[in-house]
Amino acid sequence: MNTLALGAHRAGHELRSYFRSPDQVFFTFLFPVFMLALFATVFGQTSMGGGVDTGLPDVPAGQYYLPGMIAAGILLSGVQNLAVDIAMERSDGTLKRLGGTPLPPVSFFLGKFAQVAVTGALQVVLLIVVGVLAFQVELPGTAEKWLTLVWVFVLGLATSALLGIALSAVPRSGRSATAVVIPIVLVLQFVSGVYLAFFLLPDWLQNIAAAFPLKWMAQGMRFVFLPDAYRGYEQGEAWSIGIVAIVLAVWLVVGLVLARATFRWTKRNA
Repeated sequence: MNTLALGAHRAGHELRSYFRSPDQVFFTFLFPVFMLALFATVFGQTSMGGGVDTGLPDVPAGQYYLPGMIAAGILLSGVQNLAVDIAMERSDGTLKRLGGTPLPPVSFFLGKFAQVAVTGALQVVLLIVVGVLAFQVELPGTAEKWLTLVWVFVLGLATSALLGIALSAVPRSGRSATAVVIPIVLVLQFVSGVYLAFFLLPDWLQNIAAAFPLKWMAQGMRFVFLPDAYRGYEQGEAWSIGIVAIVLAVWLVVGLVLARATFRWTKRNA
């Protein structure tokens, strides 16, 4: 109980620190909302899907881009947020000082995970609210799709958080953390169907993207928000929700192993 209480205290501290950092709030919390508004506005007069030419039902641009932005938000909340944050805390000595206190490591990570969970959930809610109120997004119409939204979010966020902890070991200093982490996250977004329609990518690039979790998070969210006919745009012309769960679960285990193997309270040259 003491460990949980300390974890809750750390969560409060992490949340306060997060929302007091304007650049962090914009680039990991508001950035997907900004990009959704940008794409929905730029393509607002275009019905996605092709209508008569493809036989697919047309949907508003906001509906088409919302799944990818939700998936990107999960990645930013977990991978980018924690990778940069922990690398900076390690570089400025914060982690070293915490490691020398009675604070259990479990409580420290509970605080990090709670901050990611709260901000990630708020971000998804904000994205959906903005999409519905401003860009004609229709909400899922079945319990199956709502349930899929929940488990893809939870599994994707847990996976992203663990991978973020592991990736925090790569930058050699806090100053270089953003230069190392942001390009990785940005490239994954472009090849995983967030900013570009996934079916437009060459097959070899689709296969590379399929090796990483973001593509599968975006695919799971497309199942939730797009008409069923759009499954023809996916690899194998199917939503493959079972494979989405398997891939994310595998990456969850990989992230846990890497996080345990690479996390240090001090810099590598300390």
